Amino acid sequence: MRKLTLTLSAAALALAGAGAVYAAPGDPGGKGGADADGDGVVTSAEHKAHVARIFARMDVNDDGAINADDRKARQAERFNRVDANNDGELSQAEMAAAREARQARMQERREAMRERRAGRADERLARLDTDGSGGVSQAELAAVQEARMERRGDRAGAREGGERKMRGHRGGQRGAMAMLRMADTNGDKSISQAEFTAAADKRFAAMDANADGSVTAEERKAAWTERRAARQAR
Repeated sequence: MRKLTLTLSAAALALAGAGAVYAAPGDPGGKGGADADGDGVVTSAEHKAHVARIFARMDVNDDGAINADDRKARQAERFNRVDANNDGELSQAEMAAAREARQARMQERREAMRERRAGRADERLARLDTDGSGGVSQAELAAVQEARMERRGDRAGAREGGERKMRGHRGGQRGAMAMLRMADTNGDKSISQAEFTAAADKRFAAMDANADGSVTAEERKAAWTERRAARQAR
């Protein structure tokens, strides 16, 4: 039962990503995710292709459903990757090699993260340094603080609206597992591709505020802000 819950929780998180098209502050979701051409707009075709890719990645055994069998298939894949000589057993040398490879990947991720942080620090300085002097003056800091206070007021208003909408629209259901239950329409603890796609399409339609068949960066950010406000209210 625990394995089934873990598998379906992963499916729920994937479903959240498929529907949300990765909207976040600064809209990183518009870059390289569902927005294939990087123009800042996620079309219906891009969304459907993105959802299909996510489902295919989660459906490890290609049986057309995401369930506990996929977890077993994923475990078998991992075992086979480590079992370099394919003898059905893991030797000490194979486990050591796998550990070293994992540590190397972690180191690469840490270095990439440091680079991203350095880039964000430069971007923050550029935003604060409005006169382009290469430093931040007291007046520039005061302007930033004032803008931050205004945003806090806007978030407070959004939080109140988000709480009301959550109560009306979701009826108190919360979290990724609530999303999973909504996707699993026949209650068989297995998500078919049709169920997965229908749930993701529903979230896409909710973001498409003007119902024009595409979701802009502004619509993605508005959806992210609303979800964040609802989480804070909970």
